[in-house]
Amino acid sequence: MELVYAALTLHEAGEEVTEDNLEAIVDAAGLDVDSSEVKALVAALEDVDIEEAMETAVAAGGAAAAPAADAAEEEAEEEEDEEDEEDEDAASEEEAAEGLGELF
Repeated sequence: MELVYAALTLHEAGEEVTEDNLEAIVDAAGLDVDSSEVKALVAALEDVDIEEAMETAVAAGGAAAAPAADAAEEEAEEEEDEEDEEDEDAASEEEAAEGLGELF
């Protein structure tokens, strides 16, 4: 996400979104980002008009950002599912312990 913010910062400053410029912002912020992620973002934004994308996102209520939001949401749901499973496992163990306690 920090790379997207860096790209938006470059755009707002009127600078070109390049690997060197992104890495300069990330380094200045003291962040540790893999160079392959920087390359991937630059490649992904190569044919994107950032200004148009931002206007579309605002006009559509964020629909242009939906794929990224969906991925983040999906990851959060997976984490919740894992937590739910852990809670269910703990509840099952408690029920089993109660059942054993009733035997004695």
